[in-house]
Amino acid sequence: MPEAASATEPSRDCPDCPRLVAFRLEHRARFPDWFNAPVPSFTSDRPVLMVVGLAPGLRGANRTGRPFTGDYAGDLLYETMIDFGFATGSYQARPDDGLQLTGAMITNAVRCVPPENKPTGPEINACRPYLVATLEAATSVRAVLALGRIAHDTFLTTLGLPRSRNAFAHGARHDLSYRGRSLMLFDSYHCSRYNTNTGRLTREMFRNVFTSIQAALG
Repeated sequence: MPEAASATEPSRDCPDCPRLVAFRLEHRARFPDWFNAPVPSFTSDRPVLMVVGLAPGLRGANRTGRPFTGDYAGDLLYETMIDFGFATGSYQARPDDGLQLTGAMITNAVRCVPPENKPTGPEINACRPYLVATLEAATSVRAVLALGRIAHDTFLTTLGLPRSRNAFAHGARHDLSYRGRSLMLFDSYHCSRYNTNTGRLTREMFRNVFTSIQAALG
């Protein structure tokens, strides 16, 4: 029996985005031992920090089934989260490595891997209800870290808040109000290999964002 969708997660065979469905089926045929399905959020109990990426990586989360697991972005993200107390254990780039989040959750605006890591506007819109439901279910979240401009813009659009008043900038903090909740949105360049190799994002720059988050959360 096909897995049913929940309010916060699409079903394993979610049919909403034809292009992503075709890409999913292609890779299920090519790599039957991969996860190849919408990647669910990774969370602790009562998270206070939500990390939002754009979409799963083809050979990362789409392969392993856990956000930011199996590619370079996860190496830097989880190392930093461990150092700042938002995760415990050892990150070994596989979902059974025993790593646990502490007061944090990680999710993606689009839950399925898109071709060339670029979801379309309609695909982002189709997945938006799951991001809304994820945020509304995580009532303890006080801070959100957007990894990259598109994740930042998507999060604001999801909340119905104007991007013009909250422009993306690495290291920026935006104080938001959403349905009676106060949220702090922090921006970082995406922790991709490309950004770190080109120097757009250094390890120190990324850690500085987490220093700001930690200070704001007290």
